[in-house]
Parts: sequence; structure tokens; C-alpha cells
Amino acid sequence: MPAHAVSRVPSGGDGPGAAVLRLDGEWRFQLLPSPEAPLADHWARTAVPGCWTMQDFEDIHGVNDLPWYTNVQMPWPAPPPHVPSANPTGVYERAITVPAEWAGRRIVLHVGAAESVLLVRVGGEDVGIGKDSHLASEFDVTDAVRPGEPTVIRLTVVKWSDASFVEDQDQWWHGGITRSVYLYATDPQLYLEDVHVAEASADGSLRVDIRVRASADNGVLPEGWHISGHLDGIGELGPDTAYAEANEADERVSDWLGLARISARVPYVRTWSAETPELYGLTVRLHRADGAVVDQAAYRIGFRTVEILGRNLLVNGVRVLIRGVNRHDFDPLTGRVIDPADMRADLETAKRFGFNAIRTSHYPNDPALLDLADELGLYVVDEADIETHDHAHELADDPRYLAAFVDRVSRMVLRDKNHASVIMWSLGNESDYGVNHDAAAGWVRGYDPTRPPHYEGAVKIDWATAGMAVSDVVCPMYSSIGDIVAHAESGTQTRPLIMCEYSHAMGNSNGTLAEYWSAIESTPGLQGGFIWEFRDHGILQRLADGRPAGPCAPPSTDGVAPPGHRWAYGGDFGEVPNDGVFCADGIFFPDRTPKPAAYEHREIAAPIRLTHTADGHVRVHNRQDVVGLDRFAATWILAAADGSARALPAELPSLAPGTSADVAVPFELPTTGEAWLTLRVTGDGAEICTPSIRLRTEDRALLARADAQIVDTGVIELDDAGLLVHPLLAAAPTLSLWRAPTDNDVLGGMAERWRKWGLEAPARTLVAITREGPRTIVRSEYATEAGPVAHEQVLTPLHGGGVLIEETAMLPGRLDDVARVGSVFETAARHTEAAWFGTGPWETYPDRAMAPVGRHRSTIDALFTPYLRPQESGGRNGVRWIALSEADDDAPGLTIHLDAPRQVSVTRYRAADLARTAHHDELVPLPDRCVVHLDAAHRGLGTASCGPDTLPEYRIAPGVHRWSWTIR
Repeated sequence: MPAHAVSRVPSGGDGPGAAVLRLDGEWRFQLLPSPEAPLADHWARTAVPGCWTMQDFEDIHGVNDLPWYTNVQMPWPAPPPHVPSANPTGVYERAITVPAEWAGRRIVLHVGAAESVLLVRVGGEDVGIGKDSHLASEFDVTDAVRPGEPTVIRLTVVKWSDASFVEDQDQWWHGGITRSVYLYATDPQLYLEDVHVAEASADGSLRVDIRVRASADNGVLPEGWHISGHLDGIGELGPDTAYAEANEADERVSDWLGLARISARVPYVRTWSAETPELYGLTVRLHRADGAVVDQAAYRIGFRTVEILGRNLLVNGVRVLIRGVNRHDFDPLTGRVIDPADMRADLETAKRFGFNAIRTSHYPNDPALLDLADELGLYVVDEADIETHDHAHELADDPRYLAAFVDRVSRMVLRDKNHASVIMWSLGNESDYGVNHDAAAGWVRGYDPTRPPHYEGAVKIDWATAGMAVSDVVCPMYSSIGDIVAHAESGTQTRPLIMCEYSHAMGNSNGTLAEYWSAIESTPGLQGGFIWEFRDHGILQRLADGRPAGPCAPPSTDGVAPPGHRWAYGGDFGEVPNDGVFCADGIFFPDRTPKPAAYEHREIAAPIRLTHTADGHVRVHNRQDVVGLDRFAATWILAAADGSARALPAELPSLAPGTSADVAVPFELPTTGEAWLTLRVTGDGAEICTPSIRLRTEDRALLARADAQIVDTGVIELDDAGLLVHPLLAAAPTLSLWRAPTDNDVLGGMAERWRKWGLEAPARTLVAITREGPRTIVRSEYATEAGPVAHEQVLTPLHGGGVLIEETAMLPGRLDDVARVGSVFETAARHTEAAWFGTGPWETYPDRAMAPVGRHRSTIDALFTPYLRPQESGGRNGVRWIALSEADDDAPGLTIHLDAPRQVSVTRYRAADLARTAHHDELVPLPDRCVVHLDAAHRGLGTASCGPDTLPEYRIAPGVHRWSWTIR
């Protein structure tokens, strides 16, 4: 049946007379090795909805079909439309009894989604076929059921088909019925076929187009039927604002269509936007001639206008910045079966971390998501279920796939057209560009001119003139900052530039996110983009048997898989070919725990910002598009480098969006030393942002302080290799030039280069030891393929047993981009607590350091970030000092002061241990010590696994590097 926007979602009971009969629950089930394989006499049981790849059931035929991850490549080599002979096929059966009261009514079977081909048989009759894994299939089964009598429904789901070639998205392949199944009944002769809120604009204009169907098998056409409506807060939409027109009956009186329209003007309308998600309840009723309501549909609609004027995308006439994230329907326990409560948690989390837009990558998400986006306030780019990545060019122009392209786009629009949150229609993803896209875009433009179409493939070669027929925005992916700014300043830009994907969040990533947004906010024509992506697609896997843990697995709420489990990625289920850890590219962990990059985005997207004025005031900026600051509460925090802090309640100024005001610094500053002011902003009980500004720079150098504490008669103890021996240290400070490669380092080629240079464990040679008064000078060389690295340590004893360590490293010219230059050592105690002054409390790196500066505390274990594949982790940028201690405050600890704000990390893992392990269950923490890195320079993170590397200013040049620090 055609797609439509008349919701029949179950909401009532299942008893006699109910209009809906829900069929979710336990079904008989067999998983066959292919569609041709015979059924066994014995049946297993499984849950619907559910992915069979994620469920435990009796595998009668021994198919053992598990999740399979590929990115671009298809799991088999044959070209379209050919499929492999080994083609897992799930056969679901359930005996039902349709209520006797449904006799004489029109009965429809709704299957919310099935991957990838659905074959329907009811009461022994073949009913139909469906071929879109992410949209509902509906079938008129009136003639196949006998109300009051048992009927068997059989749903056969075939995993691979010609349709799989247009569903080649970067995600796990599954199989099964992934959304709800139910039957519903309507009046046999007269019912609502579709309702289209064709206009609900910011000026209050409302137009609703209605399609009415009648099954007049007896040749009697409905007469006198009419439509009425009701809008909450406005009232009945009566004869003055509604009219109906019935088509003349055609020769096929069994296929009668009536058309109607409701129009109105809502005075003083409250407009919908992501910041003001105002919704009105709309009810559309279909009446018989006697006035009785025979059918009705209810909606929550928003009044808003989306338009493009020149280079700007406007919502209600306002240019809005799109702070978006790409989102799949994904759950680490159930695969593609998503509970509405989890969808709400996804969107509430996205809003809390500063996102105002969702791209439904790369298919229409569960329809409940759009209801939530309407309610919570999120702009949505709704994307059709089309990605032909492995065969992109050939299928874009292949007439065999023309109908599939148009069908998938049009059915998405027909389902989702009444949602205010949807501001653009996307024709799909990474499918090149061809005439099939032109056909789909033509349908969209004709049916819904109120929203612009969007498609990256049409503009990827030429942003200025290409793809005008199919994309009203320039929506590139993984473009560099330089490229997007150059386009905006070229004089050739005619459309808004909104990146459909950027800042790839794979592992320890999202470097230079702040620089992207500095460019976006300061450059006309740039309007934001969508981070890739929302969640890591790690599937919770049992270590005991290697199977998915399933919905009864123990919960995880801190990013770490529970004991006895791990987060599985490509290849962990034995699938060949696979694309490894490339599915772990979310800005949140699989359990929705925020990664440090999520906090980075939160601070960049902060609704409030601070700057320090020349006359010593604090300027408060309202960075929102539509609303003021009334919904926020705030607290001022003054932090000094000595570790002291003070707090005061803040009274936020009344500011219109986009405006600012100056306020006095609410504290008297300390007489000396560095001082930072942070505004902790909360809303609805959650922390919203923590903008921070420096009020005064450090006025005394570390070395000046250390000089006054030098012990003239002290002796520095060295071992035979010239390395420091100290009671606080289990391993002496040595030069470090390498880090456990991040995913970006691996896929960007840096890790291979560093290993070729021999930076992982370069051999150290002692050159000379010189004593000059209290100072001991140790010169050594570290051998690399690019030549020796000269290293010098000047060690000076301090009062109280401390040591001042002044270091110099000379990198030869060929070492032009190393991971780090700094010191690494291991403590002699297993410290459990850390306090520091610098950025935090979350993990930061040189090109991802949007965090408040102040005094922070953490356990040592919590400093480490458990990225799905172990890698460089746990750093804090701009650290001035750090203190390590035991939970017992009386236990001895150590404190490190640095000569300048530096990159510091403290973990229980050596870099080599992180580099050689594939999962966290393989990691063994050091039992009796901590590993400390103090970096004079640390390479930025970038996003080179998919996108640009870090900027040149965050790379490490050869030459002389100097740093110093004290330990006591």
C-alpha cells in the first residue's frame, strides 16, 4: 500500500472491538540458510521486533548468522543485482484471532521494518512484498483473514537482495523484523487515506490537504461525507475554514478517492524552532452524511517557515547555525531495534551537549524519533534509505534502480511530511549522482515545495554550480577549514554551506573542532554542519562464547563494557571481509556515555560566552538564535593558580539573542598569580556549559621560584645509565617522542611513519655526565632512523628532597612531525587521586581544549578514557601543576610544577601496552605505579581517519625543544 501520514500506532487494548491488534511478542521462528531451504517440522521461538543476529534462539538449521560490519565494501563480491547463495532467511509465524467485531471492516497488516526483503503470507495466501529496511510495509489483508477464526500470519525475511546494494551504509548488517507489527481496522467504505499539513507557516497560515478513500465494492458511493478539524488553543475549524470536494467516480467504483482541504489563519501564532518547540494539537475528523465520525487522525504540528535566501538558510526568517550530529538507529544490545525511551535519551543527551540538529543517517529513523524531535526541539535532515557506496556511479544512472530511488525518497516524504522538525529532505548518502537522483528530486520539489532538498553527491565536485536540480544547499563532507572559507570568500557561492559530515569522532579525535566553529561563526555563507556521528556502534559481546550479549546483558553507564563482556567491532564476530574499528566513530560511547569530545562540542555550542574587556569588565554574550537567558541559572567561580577557588551566585543580564552586556568582575582578585573566571551555567537541573576567561596571566616564572629552593650541597643520584634515582620514582624520566597511536594516527599514516623512524622505543646512549656545583648535567642520544636525537637533562636538588629538571631535545630535520616531545616516568607508588591546575575536568589535547581552566580533581582511573580500541588517552592540556596522592590524605604523594602550561597525562598503562591491545578486556593496568607523561609539545588529534589532519600549528617541528619541571 502507498505510504501515508495517518498514524495507526497501537495505543489501546487488544480486546474485542479494539481498532488495533498488536502482534509484538513471541513468534515461532526458523532461520534458514537460504530462501529455498525447506522448513523443519520443529520451530524455535524468538521476539518480534528483534534482529536475529542479536538474539539467542534455537538455531535449528545451524545458520549461525551474526552481526557483520562493512563500511564501503559489500560482504560479497558479485555485482548488482546478484546476491550470494548463502542468504540467511528468517521465517516468522504466529496464529492470531482477529476480533469478531472486525467482520466487514477493512483490515491492514503493518510491519514497521524488516531487513531487507519482506514476504507476507496470511491465511495461506501470498499477500505481498516489501523492500525497504527502514520504512513500514502495509498490506490490505481484508480478504485473507476471517474475523473470529484463527489465522496464521507468516512473515519471511530474506537478508540479502538486489535492495541490499542501495542499503550499503556504514553500519552493521543485521537481519530480522526491527519495528513493531500490528493489524488495524477501518470503516470498510470510508476512511482517511492520508493527511498532509501542506502549510503551517510562521505567519499562522494553515492548510491541510486530506485524501479520503472508499471501497465501494457494492457500487454505492459515499454521499454527504465531510471533514472537520480542531486545533488546540484555537478551537473548531468549521465551515468558514474548511471545505471538501469529491472527485467524480471513475469507472472503477471500487477505487473511489475524495479530496478535502482545511485552511485557517492562526492569530498570534507561537512559532516552532529548535529553541522554541511550540506545538499545537491538530485533529482531523472524517464524517458520514449523518455527522457520525467514521475516522480521525491526530497530530502535533508546529508553525514554522523554512526558506533559503541567497546564502542563508532561514527558519522563521532567522539565520540559524546548524550544530548537528548524524544519528543511526542503533543499540548495543538490540542492534536496530530501538525503544522509544532510548530514542528520547539520545535526543535529550544531544540537546544537553549543544546539538540542535539531527541528520537521520542514512535512512528514515524510527518514526518515534520525529515525534521526539518535534517535542524537544531539534532540526532534522530526513534522509532516504539510499546508499550505493560500493557501486555508487553505476547505480545512480541504472534504470533498473530508478523506481527504487524514487520509491524510497517519496515514501519517506509521505510518512514524515507533517513534522515541523524536518527542515530538509535528503536524497540519500554516498551514491554518486545521476538521473535517478534527478527523478527523485523532481518528485520532492513537486510534492513538497516548503522544504529544500539536500544531497551531497551532487555537489562534491563543484560547490559553485553543480547539483542545482537536486540540492539547495552545498553539503560537503570532511572538507577542510581552508576549503570552506575559501568557497565562502570566492564570490561564486550561491547556496548555504552546511557540512553533512565533518569532524569524524573515531577514537580520540575531533581535533580542531573549535577552529571549525570559529570559521563558521565569522564567515558569511557558512552555516554549520553535522558531526560524524552520535554513538560508537560497539555491540556488547559476551567473552565466554563470542556472541552478542542480548537485551538481558548487565548495564553499562561509564563507557566501559561490564565484566565478562567487551564492545565488539568489525571482525569480532568472525566476519570476512570487515572494516574493523571504523564503526566506533561516535562522539558518545555505545552506552551513551559522553566522550571528552562531546564536552568540547558543548562548550563550543554554549548559549553563553564570556570575553574580557579592555576596561576590566566581563562581557556576557547570548549566542542563541531566538530566545533570551531566562531559562538559565549560573554561578561565578574564581580560580587561582595556587589552587584556591571562590564561588558566588550569578545574576545573568537580560539579553536578546545575539546581544551582549558588560558586568563587573564579581570578585576581588588575589594580589599575585594567575586567575581565571568561570561561569557554570545550568538549566533544567543539568550543567549546560562552563565558559571560562583568564583575568590575569602568571606573573612569576617557575624557574625563579625554584632557584630560591636550590640546595647548594645536595647530590643528585644517578644509575649507571645516567638516569635519575629518586624515592618517588620507579622508572626515571626519559625522553618520549611517541604515543600509542590514535585511530587518526593509524588511518592517517602517521603511526606507520613514526614506527619507521623508530620512535616507539629508540635506543638511548649515555654521552656524558657533568657536575657543576649543585647541578648535574646528563647528555644522551636517542637513535632514530632519521638520525640521533640529542637530549640533555640538568638536574638540580631542591629543599625537601625535590628535584628541578631542565630538559632540552634537538630533533633532526627529518623528524618533522612526531607525536610528542617530553618526559615519561613511572611513580614508585600506586597513587589513586590527582589534583591539577589547568583545563578540565575532562580530557583535553592541544587542538581540543575547550574546557574551563581551574583546579580540578579526579581519581587516577577516571583520568583514562576507554576508547573502544586502546590508544593515547587521558591527557590534560595547559597543566601548570599536578599533585598525585592516595585516597588517605596522610599518605605521601608527589607534586609536579611545570615551567609553562603543558600537556600532561597520568594513567596505569604504558603506551606500548595500549598500542598492542585491540580491546580493553586485554589491558592489564600496572598494579603498583602510575605512568606520567609531561610534554613540551604534543601533536594535535585532527580527524585524519576520515577527514583533515590537525592544523599545522598543532604539529611538532624539528629543532630545539626546551621544558623544565620540578618534582617533590
